[in-house]
Amino acid sequence: MTTGAVTAVDCKDTFLRSEDDGVHVVGLGLENMFAVAMRDAVLIAPMDRAQDVKKVVQTLEKKKVAQAVDYPRFHRPWGWYETLCLGTRFQVKRIMVKPGGVLSLQSHVHRSEHWVVVNGTARVTVGEEVKLISENQSVYIPLGEIHRMENPGKVPMYLIEVQTGSYLGEDDIQRYEDIYSRN
Repeated sequence: MTTGAVTAVDCKDTFLRSEDDGVHVVGLGLENMFAVAMRDAVLIAPMDRAQDVKKVVQTLEKKKVAQAVDYPRFHRPWGWYETLCLGTRFQVKRIMVKPGGVLSLQSHVHRSEHWVVVNGTARVTVGEEVKLISENQSVYIPLGEIHRMENPGKVPMYLIEVQTGSYLGEDDIQRYEDIYSRN
């Protein structure tokens, strides 16, 4: 079985997965193995040791390896996001919204955001205004403004989000509406 950017050559009872389009996993002559490649780590083990992944994480935590607690990609019901760059008063994220995906109608107390669509089309709500933003177009969301993004298309929509402000944590979200029933 394979998922993502993967090639299996002469493999049997093997699971290969790449969670990053820029990392192509190639299995050659593998049997009863699994390999999972993320942007910042790769795990390879025999299938009968899959239940021991928790042991690996505990070992990495003891060694204070960042990958044990910091994940490169955070999955949500609408898609995923990853931090590309983080400073004291700014953060740059890449966001993928699945076709039909809708982020919550929300606002932030401590940050403003600037969105640049790099692939696909976004339906963006900022205050009372709703508009379509195509590839290479952008929108600014002022601090405190109610906003939302949706993917009305049939292909994944990617955008770059630049956040600026005094606090950039994920808990700085006031949700007003959410189709996934998150509070």
